[in-house]
Amino acid sequence: MNKLIQKAQHLPVNEATSVISVAPVIVPSPGRVVALEVRISAPITGENLPIIILSHGHGPSLYIPSLNGYGPLANFWAAHGFVVIQPTHLNAKIYGLGPEILRGQMLWRSRVEDMSRIVDRLELIEASVPGLIGRVDRTKIAAAGHSMGGQTVGMLLGARLNDPLDKDATDVNLMDKRFKAGVLLAAPGKGGDDLSEFTAKNYSFLNPDFSYMATPTLVVAGENDVAAHLTTRSADWYADPYKLSPGNKSLLTVFGAKHGLGGIAGYDAAETTDEDPDRLAVVQRLTWAYLHSAFYPDEHMWNAACEALAKSVEPLARIESK
Repeated sequence: MNKLIQKAQHLPVNEATSVISVAPVIVPSPGRVVALEVRISAPITGENLPIIILSHGHGPSLYIPSLNGYGPLANFWAAHGFVVIQPTHLNAKIYGLGPEILRGQMLWRSRVEDMSRIVDRLELIEASVPGLIGRVDRTKIAAAGHSMGGQTVGMLLGARLNDPLDKDATDVNLMDKRFKAGVLLAAPGKGGDDLSEFTAKNYSFLNPDFSYMATPTLVVAGENDVAAHLTTRSADWYADPYKLSPGNKSLLTVFGAKHGLGGIAGYDAAETTDEDPDRLAVVQRLTWAYLHSAFYPDEHMWNAACEALAKSVEPLARIESK
């Protein structure tokens, strides 16, 4: 039991089990400039385990934006019944790739391709973890992503991309229907005039079209996540994936949270300017409940979590659904 958690203890979650984690596992990736490495974390018990593929962001740390980060999410989800797979995308600092490669591949297409490639090779991945063979349900696959990883996941779930500075990036559709649900954590909002001058010039691909993103999705946004370097808008920008997409969505607004959402990227990490055990626990438990219910709707864990949150003596977050 984590005694640092006080206000969020009442949010329901199933019993945790021990986790095995294996890394790096090499996923064959013809044509990729470097090999695709992943980490697999899985509970040591349980059958018919669903899968979450977790896409990292593009943060300031050297190692967290890779398979080495996001332990607070990956470990929690695995301890509570998911197989969690974490790719290292090409923008990871550990690869040391130069700007001539990164400018063209870093922040959208190759990341989406990494996620789909992992699904293509689930049999190999399953065989890489001792004791996991035969315990995975490859029909139950979700995607989750933080920050730039959120844009990556949004595209897998149906969002499209238009880069006004790239004639080859018009109405790009990389949806992968094998992903049945998703979680977008502090994912970028819409582009165009809402982008800062710097972002419009240097990261013009931050221009998603959410109107096609029909896959069931939980959008998680921090109440105080203001990113003046990216957008001219306030923290409400991060709610765009919820507001601008078709129905069957929920929005979790975490009170007091900034871009780190209480500490999801790593414990005591440079990415987190709002570290708080209860805030982190809200994100852990509510994202788990949402994805659990996506695959096991008869257990009603999402409804139970929403009801428990609403009854909190000291509100920690707010949920909207459509």
